[in-house]
Amino acid sequence: MIDFAGRTAFVTGGANGVGIGIVRNLLNAGAKVAIADIRQDSIDAALATLDNREVMGVQLNVMDRDGFKAAADKVEAEFGPVSLLFNNAGINLFQTIEDSSFDDWDWVLGVNLNGVINGVGTFAPRMKARALSGEVKGGHITNTASMASFIAGGAPGIYNTAKFAVRGLSYSLRHSMYQYGVGVSVVHPGLVKSYIYASDDVRPDGLKGAMKAVDQAAVERLAGIHEFGMEPDVIGARILDGVQENRANIFTHPDHKDELRELFDEILEDYRDYPQDAGFDQRVGFEKIRRDSFAATRRKANEVG
Repeated sequence: MIDFAGRTAFVTGGANGVGIGIVRNLLNAGAKVAIADIRQDSIDAALATLDNREVMGVQLNVMDRDGFKAAADKVEAEFGPVSLLFNNAGINLFQTIEDSSFDDWDWVLGVNLNGVINGVGTFAPRMKARALSGEVKGGHITNTASMASFIAGGAPGIYNTAKFAVRGLSYSLRHSMYQYGVGVSVVHPGLVKSYIYASDDVRPDGLKGAMKAVDQAAVERLAGIHEFGMEPDVIGARILDGVQENRANIFTHPDHKDELRELFDEILEDYRDYPQDAGFDQRVGFEKIRRDSFAATRRKANEVG
């Protein structure tokens, strides 16, 4: 079980929503925490509520790879090596795929998928190198996806695409990072008391060219819905609980368990008992080798911590 005390954590989207819930719980557990967020005013407001504990803010657009490296260098120079990474920053666009422009794709994937890629690409090699050198023992990477990484509707189409990809990235990374003592989890929150409904406020000017006019009435409806979302501190505590148990999937909300069971049953029902073709026996042999190998690494990944 990983001990948070004394470790340095880097939390993207850390100034509000799920992020600030993670931050407060990490601080309560004795970690040193860097709040990375695109909004400097939000960082300042968050820091003002956190007394004089070991916490710092760093302004970061997670789509900016050079900015990610600079932020990582700044944090590690002040707080020491980051061994707890929370790729949490996210935005949403509530529209269907056929009604979305390439600018929409570049923005939503840029934050929700490339932001995770940039975080992993920045910190995972450092974690690996420090583990191999013995400088830092273990650590954990936690990527925030969503229940939308399993459950898809017509909207939000691009958001679904990104979150499905984050789940796949996290599963694969878990199979490789275990050998360095680093666990990997993917978080699937449901409805959160956050400001994600106001994502258009931080959309880059360069990706507004084909942007549809903001439906203010719809934004206000979403604001009302998010008011009964789960409190960030509750989600943060459940996320840290999942990290300590090194769970591959962290489900913070009990709301969707029956729906997931129905979905998985529907997927299995799509299989058909087709007759065996000429290469069946050879494929079964190959797939058994692959399956056994994956099962072995999965067991080892589950033992990290």
